[in-house]
Amino acid sequence: MKNKALSYLFYGIILLIEVIILSSCSSDDPEQVYTEGTNEYTNEWMYGQMKKYYRWNDAMPNQGDLSVNPKEYFARLLKTDDVFSYAMHPALPETAPKSLRQKFGFDISFMEYQGKVLGVILYALYDSPAKNNGLARGQLITSIDGVELTLNNYDSLYKNMTAATQLNLKLISYSAQLGFYNEKQVAISQGFSFSQPLLSQVVTEGSTKIGYVQIPHFDVGMAQLFLQTFQELKNKEITELVLDLRYNGGGDIASATALSIILAPNIKSGDLFIEFEGNKNGGVVKQSFQQALESNEKSITFEALKNTHPNIQKVYILCGKHTASASEIIINNLSPFINVITIGEKTVGKDVAGFPVEDDRISGKKGWVLYPSIYKLFNAKHEGGYSAGINPSINADEVENPEVFALGNRSEVLLNTAINAISGNAGKAKMVKSHALPLSKVYTDADPLLVTP
Repeated sequence: MKNKALSYLFYGIILLIEVIILSSCSSDDPEQVYTEGTNEYTNEWMYGQMKKYYRWNDAMPNQGDLSVNPKEYFARLLKTDDVFSYAMHPALPETAPKSLRQKFGFDISFMEYQGKVLGVILYALYDSPAKNNGLARGQLITSIDGVELTLNNYDSLYKNMTAATQLNLKLISYSAQLGFYNEKQVAISQGFSFSQPLLSQVVTEGSTKIGYVQIPHFDVGMAQLFLQTFQELKNKEITELVLDLRYNGGGDIASATALSIILAPNIKSGDLFIEFEGNKNGGVVKQSFQQALESNEKSITFEALKNTHPNIQKVYILCGKHTASASEIIINNLSPFINVITIGEKTVGKDVAGFPVEDDRISGKKGWVLYPSIYKLFNAKHEGGYSAGINPSINADEVENPEVFALGNRSEVLLNTAINAISGNAGKAKMVKSHALPLSKVYTDADPLLVTP
């Protein structure tokens, strides 16, 4: 009886110890609940989503200080060289990525000519604030908001332009025949630019018919437009094609796939087109031409697009510092199926894709939206890794002279280089009268390449 009493006492003590330990753990590590709308509430959610979806989630730091501004907190979670992931709040416009194209509908480069620093209008989008106020490709900027451009200030003035809501520019034109002429002042207010038209034409070089197509952006639902454009070029019996993507920051993957189906000869609907490589949670997703097309395009069939393929054996793609995302997919993912010759400058290097992750925890209120890099991109041969940009096959600087011709003009530097490459004529050496100036950062529209989660 004594032994049994001792046993009961022993087990009772053990049970008491366990209760004390569990009670102690529970009180020491309570689940933290943050007040709705606070930085902590937002940042804790951000951390959890990034741990789940981010391509480099294993390299993320510890949760850290949750009290900082969400924009700053998100930046702390990113891999050092990840310049494409971002977070924004729909009610806070200042959190959105900034660019001249997005705000005013144009973009510029800079050059030095005869001791002067000049901004060069590279393009002005159709029906944009820039275009509607008289800006056109080739015009030169001599001052911004009353400040004359110099070697010491052009970079900072460019950065200031991307943050402005109104610009005051002094413009001047230039031609080899007239020199500088037509100086004027232009004021532009921030506004919207919508879908852009395609520019297509046939350039004849001897007996060769060259199709030229300039695509400003891969909007959703462009398959029908591509079908019509390339059917017309096919009917005109082109045998060479120049595709101008130098200012195309990307867009819809289905539209880019539709164009790829037209251009790639002898492909089947089930042929592998693109591979998305995620983290352990996301795994690897492979899509055929058919699957990538149908991800956001159901009205146009694979066969209809394939039958529009013109009689070409290669494609010349004009590219540069604004060529990104879906445009780089055209270059990288077409190469296993057709000879791709790139002309211009190195591309942006956006070899990642993802989908938006929205904080919808509070009913009726829009929260932060994350655009993380979720997948790395590869072609049918598992070729990718172009985060530093795709180097062109033929280097050419479109602002090598102060006279910058309109897109589609056969005297325009990149198109002229393509025509010479097609004809086998290296062309006469041109005297370089100016040289391009570097920017510490190019505020380009490298659009998020969105995939279905």
